[in-house]
Amino acid sequence: MQTITEKNIAEWFNIAIPTEIHFTIQHIAYDTRLINPEDAPQTLFVALKTPHNDGQKYIDDAIQKGVTTILRPLPTNSRNEQGVSIEVKSKYAIRENENSEPQPIVFINYLHQSEKLPDTPSKNRVGEDLQALAKAYRTQFDALKTIAITGSNGKTIVKEWLAQALALDEQVVRSPKSFNSQIGVPISIFQIEMQHTVGIFEAGISEMGEMKDLQQVIQPQIGIFTNILAAHDSGFPSKEAKAAEKALLFVDCAAVIYNYDDIYCRNALKNSTSYCFAWSRIEKTANLYILEEARNGVFTKITAIYKGEEKYIEIPFLDAASIENAIHVWATLLYLGYSQTIIRERLCSLEALEARLELKNAVNNSILINDSYSLDLDSLRIALEFMQEQDIYNKKTVILSQKYPLKNEQEKNTWIKAVAQLLNRKKVNKLVAVGEGMTQIRPLLLPQTAFFAFDTTDILLKQIDKLHLHGETILLKGARHFEFERVAELLAQRAHKTVLEINLEAIKHNFKQYKNLVGDTKLMVMVKAHAYGSGAYQVARLLEHQKVDMLAVAYTDEGYELRQNGITTPIMVMNVEENAFDALIRHHLSPEIYSLTTLRGFAAATRRFHALHDSPLQTYPIHLKLDTGMKRLGFERNDLTELCQLLLENKHLVVATIFTHLVATDNPEHDDFTAQQINLFSELYAQITAKIGYTPLRHILNTSGISRFHQRFPMEMVRLGIGLYGVDAEPTIQKNLQTVLTLKATISQIKTVQAGETIGYNRMGKATRNTRIATVSIGYADGISRSLSNGKGAFLVENQLAFIIGNVCMDMCMIDITDIPSAKEGAEVVIFGESRPVQDFATQAQTIPYEIFTNVSNRVKRVYFSTS
Repeated sequence: MQTITEKNIAEWFNIAIPTEIHFTIQHIAYDTRLINPEDAPQTLFVALKTPHNDGQKYIDDAIQKGVTTILRPLPTNSRNEQGVSIEVKSKYAIRENENSEPQPIVFINYLHQSEKLPDTPSKNRVGEDLQALAKAYRTQFDALKTIAITGSNGKTIVKEWLAQALALDEQVVRSPKSFNSQIGVPISIFQIEMQHTVGIFEAGISEMGEMKDLQQVIQPQIGIFTNILAAHDSGFPSKEAKAAEKALLFVDCAAVIYNYDDIYCRNALKNSTSYCFAWSRIEKTANLYILEEARNGVFTKITAIYKGEEKYIEIPFLDAASIENAIHVWATLLYLGYSQTIIRERLCSLEALEARLELKNAVNNSILINDSYSLDLDSLRIALEFMQEQDIYNKKTVILSQKYPLKNEQEKNTWIKAVAQLLNRKKVNKLVAVGEGMTQIRPLLLPQTAFFAFDTTDILLKQIDKLHLHGETILLKGARHFEFERVAELLAQRAHKTVLEINLEAIKHNFKQYKNLVGDTKLMVMVKAHAYGSGAYQVARLLEHQKVDMLAVAYTDEGYELRQNGITTPIMVMNVEENAFDALIRHHLSPEIYSLTTLRGFAAATRRFHALHDSPLQTYPIHLKLDTGMKRLGFERNDLTELCQLLLENKHLVVATIFTHLVATDNPEHDDFTAQQINLFSELYAQITAKIGYTPLRHILNTSGISRFHQRFPMEMVRLGIGLYGVDAEPTIQKNLQTVLTLKATISQIKTVQAGETIGYNRMGKATRNTRIATVSIGYADGISRSLSNGKGAFLVENQLAFIIGNVCMDMCMIDITDIPSAKEGAEVVIFGESRPVQDFATQAQTIPYEIFTNVSNRVKRVYFSTS
């Protein structure tokens, strides 16, 4: 970003700043976890105010890390007409210590919109303070040609392809990945610098009242309206209202490019004062009238009429979404005045984009993060931050290609210098540079950074053993020209080609949904059973970054593995065994105590441990479980006298929480019984606390309990389980959750079976017609129940259900694809995921989503990805 000084702030907001105060801002942060201490003196911390949280709670944390400039929504009595004031604290206690002088802290106080307009729903004002600063920052770049994109689908692909097409002629700045939200848009605007000539920014909204703010931040001259589909329908009265709200992005645009055939887009632009450049397959008077889309091998030739003449482009894609996205780019380039010759040349070389960071296990006990879809500085910064979150080995290796194409030597030198600064800030341990001239980066790196250089990808692949990769977190970041997919294939562990994809961004989203729901109530999250099949370490590390209060596992081994991988969050072990007491103590794991026998045993174990190590007896947190109706584990009423006596005799065992397990929170028919359980729990809790003399935290609500009873039965903590992974029995909550787990396989072979022939073991499948069957690379050893055999279960192929025919085998099964003629060998098969809810698959299997998730075999490769 362009440096911001106190003079800029004074000018933008028309406020006086004391002459002795000087600051420079080169970084914006709204999450203290992402503040780099080395960058902190030049970082502005934005204390975002949201409906369920207030960034001001984290100001002390930011200052502790060295930040000295804060933007906060805090009404005061001395502000200008814009609602902005400056407050300087020359001494701030948290900065006072033996090693540093107290630093003057500059607070830029911004009046939040909800204070100005009481009737404005605050939920529409999230990020307003950040937007106000971004809007002011944007005023420096009047000469920037700005293109804004909105719609339901295709925003990111259109943005990236348009940037590819313009890169040879313009200095392009664009939204990183899919940064298009109320917070993402202003963050994108801060990427603009003076050398940029074209800016391309996405804008996404989820409810009414949001787009006007984003339009004022972006201030676009050209708009692209991709389409209106079902995404975020719940936030709008109708699709018409959603289209009209999105169209507000274009109010001051000179031109808007759109698909005439999308009736919602067309109607939303009907009264627009902008020039509307339409493309269409049905309306011959459209600016670009599509005549034909001919698929040939790996290319699609698209022919159209433009200004009375027949034109065509060829794109290296066959799917409908890519064709529509490419037409949007074609139309935009035509509007911008590009010749058809140049357009054809650039669109035929469009590159497929994987708009997500993928995390996989790699060779030699390493982790591979594959992010080869772009190589701009913003995406490199985001990938390095993601790498920092996932680095369990404290050994960060980056395999990085040269930027391609480069216009001249000056651009290369500028790029190399900026890359070196990023790598140094993130303290990368090893850089593997690929491309001629990349050796120039070596003198700019930290002295301790190991460095390897290869002129081409082929040479790297031949000499990869020289890198001595072992126990490292490896980030792969390369321009498409360098074909780093070959490097990824070599480094990734060979595994069963069936994969379980885990969306880390969806986990974050779901966690925040429940956090917002419970407010200040603490959250314990279940990561038992391999985090419901998702991978306990990866989920636990992510939750630790989200500042989860406590984790819970089923057995000591699970907790031990998390500790071995660096997880420091408090962990409750739910099923403790006497032979694991020493491991519990050594690894700071807290046991669930559910019986007098367990309590006596753990008390004795702690005393033995300290006697053996000749150390004073320490305090140990424990968790008491009460049985109020589950009849599984837990203390009952007649245990309380002896329980309390034992606790008083062993005061080094400190009761951290007391809890129970509710039987049927997801079933309204049993709400009376739930209330009985809660009343009994409250009675037993009161008796225990009266005896021990203090009040441990209480937690009784699981996922469905949070959704249905949090307001009715509030306590100090709740236990989040399957809701984190995207499943909640309460429909109003379910609609706001995102899909975390997607199980995929592939079609290994396709055969045609004649009517009357049999399929599979024991000839259980029988073709009642000439049948086209596909053998799929998944079976009961992967977690597909044999109960789904013979038409009881189905998978999704080409977005259509294909039913299992014959018995499910150990490693594969057969499905009927007779009515899906487009299915080919190698095609993707979705067992469950976003396009096919796990609840539907569980219903076919006559079970529950818990069992479906946890039954996915460990031999199924887990692939973790992030979309931001």
